[in-house]
Amino acid sequence: MEFSELVLKSRTYRRFYNGHAIETGVLESLVALVRHCPSASNMQPLKFIVSNTPGKNSLIYPHLTWAAYLKDWDGPAAAERPAGYIIILGDSELSKNILWDHSIAAQTINLGANEKGLGCCIIATIKKDSLREALKIPERYEILLVIAMGKPKEQVVMDEKGKDGEIKYWRDRDGVHHVPKRPVEELILKI
Repeated sequence: MEFSELVLKSRTYRRFYNGHAIETGVLESLVALVRHCPSASNMQPLKFIVSNTPGKNSLIYPHLTWAAYLKDWDGPAAAERPAGYIIILGDSELSKNILWDHSIAAQTINLGANEKGLGCCIIATIKKDSLREALKIPERYEILLVIAMGKPKEQVVMDEKGKDGEIKYWRDRDGVHHVPKRPVEELILKI
């Protein structure tokens, strides 16, 4: 698959086929990709928690917030919840200044998962204190992001930003998730 095709296929998915298991080795192989990513000052301060069992997944799910623009949706139904998670942590004993490492790691995991036929939702709105308590995460590790993943159960399409300038994603009557994108001409400054 061409890289540009992989990027275009890597959408944010919030509904999954819960019965489609993700092997531990798959999650670990996605973390292994991150070892080769750039890291500020090469400190490599990121640590990861992987989860793919119903019991551990059920400990993670309640501490996540899903789709802020979809006000009438509380998140995926039980049968549509992620089959796996990768939690990205910052090890404060290695670096107090994580900067952007976790963003690079999350996109790398997202692209790697997509290549394997999985979809992801990179979540930053996390109830960190309660997640820390539920998983007994030591204080030295800052919870940075949670990547929920599974076999996508929804169609996500990109639309051009409307004339009204609206960029909020939405779902149509058929449950298709629409994501308005700004045109490239709006992204490049002519200065």
